[in-house]
Amino acid sequence: MKKRALVTGITGQDGAYLSQFLLSKGYDVFGVIRRSSHRGVEDHRLRWLGVADRVTLLDGDLGDASSLVRIVKETRPDEVYNLAAQSFVASSWRQPVLTANITGVGVTNMLEAVRAEAPEARFYQASSSEMFGLIQEERQSEKTPFYPRSPYAVAKLYGHWITVNYRESFGLHASSGILFNHESPLRGIEFVTRKVTDGVARIKLGMAKELRLGNIDAKRDWGHARDYVQAMWLMLQQDKPDDYVVATGVTTTVRDMCRIAFAHVGLDMDKHVVIDPAFYRPAEVDVLLGDPSKAHAKLGWKATTTLDEMIREMVDADLARLKA
Repeated sequence: MKKRALVTGITGQDGAYLSQFLLSKGYDVFGVIRRSSHRGVEDHRLRWLGVADRVTLLDGDLGDASSLVRIVKETRPDEVYNLAAQSFVASSWRQPVLTANITGVGVTNMLEAVRAEAPEARFYQASSSEMFGLIQEERQSEKTPFYPRSPYAVAKLYGHWITVNYRESFGLHASSGILFNHESPLRGIEFVTRKVTDGVARIKLGMAKELRLGNIDAKRDWGHARDYVQAMWLMLQQDKPDDYVVATGVTTTVRDMCRIAFAHVGLDMDKHVVIDPAFYRPAEVDVLLGDPSKAHAKLGWKATTTLDEMIREMVDADLARLKA
């Protein structure tokens, strides 16, 4: 029989790439989406990948435990991927309670639904490198102490530990992927990589003259979402559940990422980038650098797309969008 996967956050970047990957493996894919007045628009990422008509979308919300119980009961999944969250760090200071309820407590709601209706299902929780925050070690591994620096990171940390707790308390096959920054042409426009590639495309096409950014000396470990969703799947194929750092092991400044994007279209970033203090965070995370050696050794996973390749792909996609 075909395996059945349930994906929350299916209309996001990771949900879309994961759906494409699972469909290629022969799964039946079900996705949880919030009821929205924008119905028909929110699945644009799935449509961009050409898989929108191959997944089944179901109305539900991480803040509504009863809807999750109903969906798990209806779909009888073999695997559950909890990717949904209020995932924009900057917004978490403006909406801290919403972030806590969805990004944090919402994980408990999902775990409770699985425990009640599909206790044999394998569960994946999308944890985040933002949990490391004010880094306690130069390279962050599964054993590095956490020090979250935003309401988003604090909520993610709750979701991470409640997953560990349900694994140890109830014997669920529940794993967490501590994913470092992962991007793609499907990244939301509010995230810095996509803000840069969209801005570069607009400047190249004469639609804008400048790109306003905040702390461009922050360093991040950037990979491609297309690679990272494969690590999610591999975690749920293991005999024993566990937690894994998923990263490239290379850190790059926002400044250098900008240089790659501008150079790809033959522009000098120094002539167009404007530093705007309005984009600085109340508490900055200056450096993140993942140690993915456990994922290499136990999952056989390794990032295959370089930062240069990814940024060029994103710039080209934004140029094509804007020209269209």
